[in-house]
Amino acid sequence: MEQKNIKNILRRLSIAEGQIRGLRELVTQGAYCIDVITQTSAVKQALSGVEDILLENHLSTCTVNQIKKGNEKNAVEEIIKVYTLKRR
Repeated sequence: MEQKNIKNILRRLSIAEGQIRGLRELVTQGAYCIDVITQTSAVKQALSGVEDILLENHLSTCTVNQIKKGNEKNAVEEIIKVYTLKRR
């Protein structure tokens, strides 16, 4: 994986980590439900951004390499698996 992707992923994970700490604090303090839901949504968006980077990297490197090596069946199976996981 390219260094810029690693840095971007680590940055996004740090953001999500901070959001989760904030979420824990909100729950501990008995915060208003909408505030907690807003924070959980932000965490999901942060993790979705990490998934997007990983998926783009995988498709543009690993999957392409599998196809070039004649492993089309494996590549297609992985694409379908990732697509299914992403839809959840």
